[in-house]
Amino acid sequence: MTTKKAYIDFVKSLKTIYDEREADTIADWVFEKITGSKRLERRLNRYNQLKEVHFIELQNYLHELQQHKPVQYVLQEAWFYKMRFFVDENVLIPRPETEELVEWVVNDTSKPTNIIDIGTGSGCISIALKKEFSKVNITAIDTSEKALQVAKKNSSALDVEIDLLKLDFLNEKEWQQLDKYDIIVSNPPYIPLKEKKMLAKNVTEYEPTLALFVENNDPCIFYKKIAEFAKTHLEPKGKIYVEVHEEYANDIKSIFANAGFECEIKKDIYGKERMVKAF
Repeated sequence: MTTKKAYIDFVKSLKTIYDEREADTIADWVFEKITGSKRLERRLNRYNQLKEVHFIELQNYLHELQQHKPVQYVLQEAWFYKMRFFVDENVLIPRPETEELVEWVVNDTSKPTNIIDIGTGSGCISIALKKEFSKVNITAIDTSEKALQVAKKNSSALDVEIDLLKLDFLNEKEWQQLDKYDIIVSNPPYIPLKEKKMLAKNVTEYEPTLALFVENNDPCIFYKKIAEFAKTHLEPKGKIYVEVHEEYANDIKSIFANAGFECEIKKDIYGKERMVKAF
């Protein structure tokens, strides 16, 4: 079978659960992973025969994708801040909005000394910030040991040093282990459980519930804790940057304002209120 025919068949199979554009994007990603060739190179060689080993890989990937498993988990990789991260089902898939959060920190900050990343997951925020601020000390915490193992793998592969710490941030007694910081950054769980039924299958069935959802009766619990934590662990003139649920941005702004901070809401590229800064 030629590479062209294999590609057409692969896209056709994916279109049973994805729209045409998404199916094509996923297929392009998979074929690049299998063949090691970019789209243009594959087009130039589209009549070459696909190797048997590559065809077998393709069928294995297709089977997983047809179960609604995200392509990032299928390939065990995701791009974030122009870097390739290892991901599995123990961590959230890094998303563009979180890149915007990192960019806000970078563009708004000059030579930070100590940063804490609350709920680090894959380590994408910490690693991206360490790449930008090579001399900064970064503490990345998570309650999941398996998530920290992923973050460790990524920090090693991307050649950056961050301090990884297993800690339940909602337990204030554990804050004693932590220092003072001039930047607190977090993309915490913020989706109320009642919204689970509205999300896509590839999110609810594969991404870690612990990193996504909060109880319906207190969807802002993490932001309340971050505001309280900042009272004793944020350096003078320090700043807090958090990713938020678009419907709760003003509530979260109020939480920080009531804790004595000035606040700013920032919209993402789609015009949604997805980030809050407190200072």
